[in-house]
Amino acid sequence: MEKMRLAEYVELLENPRRLLFLNFLIGVSRGFGTAIGFTVLAALVLYFLQQMIVLNIPVIGSFIADIVAIVQAQLKVGGFIIYF
Repeated sequence: MEKMRLAEYVELLENPRRLLFLNFLIGVSRGFGTAIGFTVLAALVLYFLQQMIVLNIPVIGSFIADIVAIVQAQLKVGGFIIYF
């Protein structure tokens, strides 16, 4: 029972404000970590796509060049894509 820390868990359940606060902090940290992770992953993908353009692969190169141009244009506009 001591290893499970059951008493601490029951104490946490009896204090709803602390439970909500801890859950809020956990949610914020997960969201922040997800945002940072996606940003790094997207930057790496764009970097590799730009390097493939340099290799000048005939079919894939022009397709990737179009994608990179679209992304760079959206970054200059402010990053907002609006679909109608």
